[in-house]
Amino acid sequence: MLFDYLDTREATAVGTALADEFVAQTPSRSGARSARREGGGDGLHRSVQRFLRQVDQATQHHRLNFFKRAKLANTFKWRLLEKGVDPRIVDDLTRELLVRLTTGGAHPTTAELKVAPAQGRSPARNARSLRARSAELLAAGAYSEALDCLEELLSIDARDAAVRNGLGAALLALNRYQDAEEQFRHAIGLRSGFAEAHFNLGCVLHASGRHHEAETSLQRALKLKPSLIEARIKLGMVLTALGRVSKARDCYEKALRAAPRSAHAWVGLGQLHAIEGQLAEAEAAYRRAAELDSRACAAWAALAGVRKMTPADAPWLERAEALAASALPAAEEATLRFAMGKFCDDVGDYARAFRNYQRANELHKGPAAPFARDAHARSVDGMIRVYTREALAKPRGEASDSQRPVFVVGMPRSGTTLVAQIIGSHRSAKAVGELAFWAQAVHKHRDSLARDPFAAPLLQKLAAEYLRLLTRISGDALRVVDKATVNFAYLGLIHSVFPRARVISLRRDPIDNCLSCYFQQFSAAMNFTMDLTDLADYYREYHRLMGHWHTVLPPGTLLEVPYAGLIDDQEHWTRRILDFLGLPWDDRCLDFHQTERSVLTASVWQVRQKIYRTSVDRWRNYEKFIGPLRALRTLA
Repeated sequence: MLFDYLDTREATAVGTALADEFVAQTPSRSGARSARREGGGDGLHRSVQRFLRQVDQATQHHRLNFFKRAKLANTFKWRLLEKGVDPRIVDDLTRELLVRLTTGGAHPTTAELKVAPAQGRSPARNARSLRARSAELLAAGAYSEALDCLEELLSIDARDAAVRNGLGAALLALNRYQDAEEQFRHAIGLRSGFAEAHFNLGCVLHASGRHHEAETSLQRALKLKPSLIEARIKLGMVLTALGRVSKARDCYEKALRAAPRSAHAWVGLGQLHAIEGQLAEAEAAYRRAAELDSRACAAWAALAGVRKMTPADAPWLERAEALAASALPAAEEATLRFAMGKFCDDVGDYARAFRNYQRANELHKGPAAPFARDAHARSVDGMIRVYTREALAKPRGEASDSQRPVFVVGMPRSGTTLVAQIIGSHRSAKAVGELAFWAQAVHKHRDSLARDPFAAPLLQKLAAEYLRLLTRISGDALRVVDKATVNFAYLGLIHSVFPRARVISLRRDPIDNCLSCYFQQFSAAMNFTMDLTDLADYYREYHRLMGHWHTVLPPGTLLEVPYAGLIDDQEHWTRRILDFLGLPWDDRCLDFHQTERSVLTASVWQVRQKIYRTSVDRWRNYEKFIGPLRALRTLA
């Protein structure tokens, strides 16, 4: 998670310890004031030198990013003031501390503690003051105000890579990803070996969903600075998102060998266990993280996701409530509130569950871009206009005749993971999760597709690239299941490239489906899931486009599977699905929950269970809260 990077509790402890040690080793406060006024004082000078050496010793084993440095300095400053140290000395020491933390002491120091007048300070002196002020603001979470200080620093020296990096970090905290990326790239351009800037760039690329690019940046950061544990943990997150579970595990294990008390690494390892169906091991890892850091919200929230909670788990909810009331960053509280909503839903306290889900979504959608309803409708209009029955029926010699690809599409939370798990349990099939290939292809070739969506060279290129990808991740499987739900928008292009490929569309009760989306913490890119009105609008457009595909795709291309029907008669629909794909019967498909494979979706717990009916007509528990979703009953 992004806010793992902002966790500053370790830095607070170090800052407090440094301040206490400085006071213990410094001549009396009255002597310090006298020496300060006279501009000298050998005792104070020696204390400063000892202090600077202690900074190096205290921080050499801590991986302090921009925010943690700011928190450390701010804690140090206020601890000294509490101890009665002269405020002017405190200001100078805090500035010196920031320089030391940022540069490792490479810049000239102010150990002699001479203060320039507030008016007419030299640019260098003013820069130190601005650095200290920006650190205070960042430590306080005042990111917008910190931007002003950092931008003023750039006016003094526009080629200061550290300031560019700090500015990017503040922008990242404000979820201004594009602006943050620009600053990190500028910092790297000024200093190519700036490991922290490469790490920060990897963070913003990961937050933006650009995982392959994020991997490159994080690998570069680790090559420059192998001891950067945060970069190794973030790389584990990125590799997990890319489905490279064994490589992700290697990252977390290396991180834990270097820092065995890293709660973030234990959470990452727990997520890998959950993905692979090792739910007991996942729970143990999350509990270990929570033991190491009592305020590790990600770990505590994850515990609610590995099994169904019961009234006996009431202590979990009590702890979650206490954490949620402790002035958490919005992202951390949102994660916790989603988990609290699940707990309350599991135990049948539906009103309380909805309040938690509502609060979670309010927090979650704050930094996300608003859902563009009109643009989404225009996109559906475009698909309907271009991919007509006549256009799709036209024979194309350049199209691939491969039947390997199988596309399972639908709304998120419509049962696509369940169907992929059923098919992937067949001895001749492989389920490979949600591939981003088609969404990326449409973005990459947008101009070409706008000019000629059926251009032979492009269709051939896409076929070759996709088949190479399937071979790389699935070996020689006869059928390969791609369950990226968003592929429903690209079925026209997909059919043009693979006219013999089969598509399975899941249909779930629209209100159940939308509520399930609302109850899940998706990425910021899925901004339509964070508001019931947006969800209703998105579902209508989804329904409209799927109706078009049912009309224009050739018979035998698309099979609609009702989620409720599959739940009621698993064997009947499993047989129909396998017949549709040209696969013989395999008893293992009925025991899909025993199949060992990675599940990289929110359904990691559900697909490890036998089929259950509690998710059908679930919306009736929340009937008084569904508001804008009521009108979707006409589409059921």
